[in-house]
Amino acid sequence: MASWLHRIGLLSEVDRAALAAYAQAYGRWVQAERAIAKMAEKDQLTGGLMIKTSNGNAIQNPLVGTANKAASDMMRYAAEFGMTPSARSRIETEGEQKADPADRFFG
Repeated sequence: MASWLHRIGLLSEVDRAALAAYAQAYGRWVQAERAIAKMAEKDQLTGGLMIKTSNGNAIQNPLVGTANKAASDMMRYAAEFGMTPSARSRIETEGEQKADPADRFFG
């Protein structure tokens, strides 16, 4: 991702922390989703989305919250770097110039 973002002018050295935060959120999301999938193999009823507490109550698997938070963080950082369709539609990269509306009349 870094080489692609740099090539299109959306990444410089000052963006290192933001890109690292994106990568960390992505890694956390993948790790949580893999753990949920592994739990789902043994849990046909809830697919790993629920767990039982020590006193037998069913609650949401904490990994679901971890995965959701990481996905949310990841998407927030992704938008900052233009890595979503809607974000790309709002960004200009180096070398890209918008047409001047006046060119229609004077061009």
